[in-house]
Amino acid sequence: MRTALLQSSGRPGSVVENLKVLDEAAARAAAAGAGLLAAPELFLTGYAIGDAVGRLAEPADGAGAAAVAGIAARHGLAIAYGYPERAGGAVHNSAQLISADGTRLANYRKTHLFGSFEQAHFTPGDRPVVQAELNGRTVGLLICYDVEFPESVRAHALAGTDLLVVPTALMHPYQFVAESLVPVRAFENQMYIAYVNRVGPEGEFEFAGLSTLAGPDGVARGRAGGTAELVLADADPDLLAASREANPYLRDRRPGLYRSLV
Repeated sequence: MRTALLQSSGRPGSVVENLKVLDEAAARAAAAGAGLLAAPELFLTGYAIGDAVGRLAEPADGAGAAAVAGIAARHGLAIAYGYPERAGGAVHNSAQLISADGTRLANYRKTHLFGSFEQAHFTPGDRPVVQAELNGRTVGLLICYDVEFPESVRAHALAGTDLLVVPTALMHPYQFVAESLVPVRAFENQMYIAYVNRVGPEGEFEFAGLSTLAGPDGVARGRAGGTAELVLADADPDLLAASREANPYLRDRRPGLYRSLV
């Protein structure tokens, strides 16, 4: 499945402008044959927006989701994007996957909150594995810091995730996560990982870019630099099947030895 990674910070604080950026990227991605467009963490609203997070948060089926569903249906491709989700009295750092016909397929709430900003504004989720079927493949969702915990990605591997989509807000000086850790996670868990980052200065943060689609062989099939761009790369099911056949990590596990870890 051809996958498009939208490396952009949009316009923090403006849902309307960010939807325009998403619409334009969807048109370009669809024209290039992509079946999935992935946008960064909290793309709908912006990341470094302080207390506006609570004001702009909305339910998973709110107006923002409806607008994204319209973009997906209009251009005929699935979209995964980050947004602040309001659920009762809580606000979650969430990511949602919407199908090419505008159907909401999956909604994930970030389970590992990074730093004082996220811990002050969000409630962590409690479902480690959220998946959906898309174009015959099993797509899973994590958000940014989650992928740095090996347990999170291994849980997806054991649940059969083929393509793990990770909307991200990776900051300097942690570039090694995008450059080294993500390809290793893809290799050790035998899956594709679409890691799509914000880029440039935003409030007190400087986002690193370097979005990548990493394959099960540990090779980046597509890699962005340090500017806003749309990266296209293929998640090849034949390569995935061959790699899983050749790589014994999951078959050679001995779970009985690992109980002390939890």
